[in-house]
Amino acid sequence: MNKEIQTILDDLQMKMKESRFRHTLGVMHTAASLAYCYEYDANKAMLAAALHDCAKITGLNDYVSECKKYHISFPKVCLKSPHLLHADLGAYFAKEVYHVNDQEILHAIKVHTTGCPNMNLLDKIIFIADYIEPGRPDFDGITAIRYNAFHNIDKAVLLETENVLNYIKKQGFAIDERTVETYNYYKKLIDRR
Repeated sequence: MNKEIQTILDDLQMKMKESRFRHTLGVMHTAASLAYCYEYDANKAMLAAALHDCAKITGLNDYVSECKKYHISFPKVCLKSPHLLHADLGAYFAKEVYHVNDQEILHAIKVHTTGCPNMNLLDKIIFIADYIEPGRPDFDGITAIRYNAFHNIDKAVLLETENVLNYIKKQGFAIDERTVETYNYYKKLIDRR
């Protein structure tokens, strides 16, 4: 781990709840493992993972006002599900507070919750690492997603988005169209193979 990541972790550890910081470390470990598996830059993956939840130092009720304050646009569904905004806000904080200018890292942070069609490898690594990190409790489908994460990353994205959409529907929550678009894109991609 490089010095930049360690400095960021030291700062986040002071600002985050202990459970959120443990989650961040789990995502970093998983992202590094996926990066090695797919021959991607592990330090870059760990930096994106370290910052993926950096906006979660503010309260959930502050996400909408923080986005408005910093002129971050967001879909209307986020008014019903403001937790989704931590990804957009996190990309902003990564750039403005932690001085990360790498657009690939910023994009991976921005889409780590909803995904997006045609994600690049870092996007997929962070999207999946956040979902399967070892600290997550076991739930239906997690074993298949963990397996595919290291064998067929696109299929892992499909299975994750399918799981998320099923959970959202079952709970009666508002559905972010970006997750539906992600599911549809990866469903077509996997079906064509």
